Amino acid sequence: MDRHDVQELSERIDVLLDEVQRRADPALAQQVEELVRAVLTLHGAGLGQLLNLLDEPQVRQLAGDDLVAGLLLLHDLHPDDVATRIQHALDDVRPYLGSHAGGIDYLGIDDDGVVHLRLQGSCDGCPGSTATVRLTVENAVLDAAPEAIAVDVAGMVKERQSLLTIEPFRPHRDGWHQLDLVTPPDQVQQLGVAGMDLLVANLAGTFFAYRNNCPMCSSALHHGRLDGDRLTCPRCTAEYDVRLAGRALAPEGSPPLEALPLLPDGAGWKVAIPGVQPA
Repeated sequence: MDRHDVQELSERIDVLLDEVQRRADPALAQQVEELVRAVLTLHGAGLGQLLNLLDEPQVRQLAGDDLVAGLLLLHDLHPDDVATRIQHALDDVRPYLGSHAGGIDYLGIDDDGVVHLRLQGSCDGCPGSTATVRLTVENAVLDAAPEAIAVDVAGMVKERQSLLTIEPFRPHRDGWHQLDLVTPPDQVQQLGVAGMDLLVANLAGTFFAYRNNCPMCSSALHHGRLDGDRLTCPRCTAEYDVRLAGRALAPEGSPPLEALPLLPDGAGWKVAIPGVQPA
């Protein structure tokens, strides 16, 4: 069973419990809730006993598996506290966040379960940056700390939003789609994902994703020339900095490319398509 099957099963359990609460007799609904709590308590106690038989390296090896880590978090048995998990998650995304912002600091989690972060600088003038940072940070923090109910990110681009609040519902997680990237170094690749035409650039092993059209002339960019970090449109010769969130280099004042969050996911990659459900 992979992580997607587990997520679907978890969502199905939530749906069934909601149905019981809405349709069943209140006394029966209470008994069902008590049954679920008893089963979870039994499983948690058994898992705790199992961990007591293992040494720390073995526990951490188990915690490295996504499914097991989720169970450990569910029963408050994970070897790392919430602050450590969030720090590790941010460390993982910093290389990819760095192209859209100057970095990010973890400030702590308050008593209400709100995680507070601060951006160091911003990609001023890049309309794709706000969505990229929001989706990337949301995914990383809420995966690492399911006990968090919201995320506040201070330091977003001022003219767009100075404070970002991510709601507990986590709607954007449904926008992540799995990719198998075969883009050679220093080249670009065209991909179709969830009905969107994507351009993926490989800059010395670091990947960046954009909508595959030139903002100046609407031409597809995958036939363009990539010279270092500079991508040139094959039709109108507009130039963009692929590493710096698609910022336009020429003509001066041109709009940037539309950046999309792209992150490593195990042995593969995942891209976020805002507002589109995963396949």
